[in-house]
Amino acid sequence: MADRIVVFGDVIDDVVAMPYEAIRLDTDTAASIGFRAGGSAANTAAWLGYLGARVDFVGVVGAADLERHTALLVQTGVTTHLRSHPTMTTGTIVIIVEGEHRTMLTERGANTELDPADVTAELLAEAAVLHLTGHSLLNAAGSDGLVALVARAKKVGAKVSVDPGSAGFIADYGVDRFLEAVAGAEVLFPSLEEGRVLTGLHDPTDIAVALAKDFATVVLTMGAGGVVIANDDTVLTVPAVSSPVVDPTGAGDAFCAGFLSVWVRSGDLARSASAGAKVAAKAVAGIGGRPHR
Repeated sequence: MADRIVVFGDVIDDVVAMPYEAIRLDTDTAASIGFRAGGSAANTAAWLGYLGARVDFVGVVGAADLERHTALLVQTGVTTHLRSHPTMTTGTIVIIVEGEHRTMLTERGANTELDPADVTAELLAEAAVLHLTGHSLLNAAGSDGLVALVARAKKVGAKVSVDPGSAGFIADYGVDRFLEAVAGAEVLFPSLEEGRVLTGLHDPTDIAVALAKDFATVVLTMGAGGVVIANDDTVLTVPAVSSPVVDPTGAGDAFCAGFLSVWVRSGDLARSASAGAKVAAKAVAGIGGRPHR
């Protein structure tokens, strides 16, 4: 049975700042500051590799960072297909973590050069799943490129899963444009806030059911509130796994990895969501969005 997962999307260098007190404007605020590899798609690939899944990752970095980012992904068990850009730098995000909340200042850098054509026919051959993030739309190929990639994946029998990215991104990009670009995906992984933006609804179950009219399976994540899953004939809830939150960065990415690592082999939604919850709990217990060593 095919169980290989292809992930396409962002690679980022994260600068994680954790203030020791409330931020004071126009002066110093003491903080812990760390540097971590990140990017939603790359994080999911790293967690998949860490969990023992067969995973290929396709992305773009600055030329000076190709060897470093390749090595970091390979260390977690990922087969990498990174392309380097000769003049653009690797994308960077400054993440300000305050308790369970975070503020992100983003420079996409070389990620703007993401090209769906880099996901070759050879990579898609015998792939079970193609996993995408919404931010993959922010490149020259745009929605047309992503629509074509989804169609190519489905033509060879691969399932497509999509992590929308962020509520702010969806609002800026446009709800209708986003939904049109990812139409045909079998699994959608919105957070509660993303689901509210996508539907205009407030109740989690209502959101999941509404989105399930357009996607075969909707997996709505709510942090400590657990998960609501909806498809044509089922609505089920799965509790979160309790864990002290050190840094919420990458929790959704880790959840996607845990879910997909089980779903690709079993198709069991409840088991997959429980696995995702366990990996997300592990992710928030350390700093950064990648597996903690």
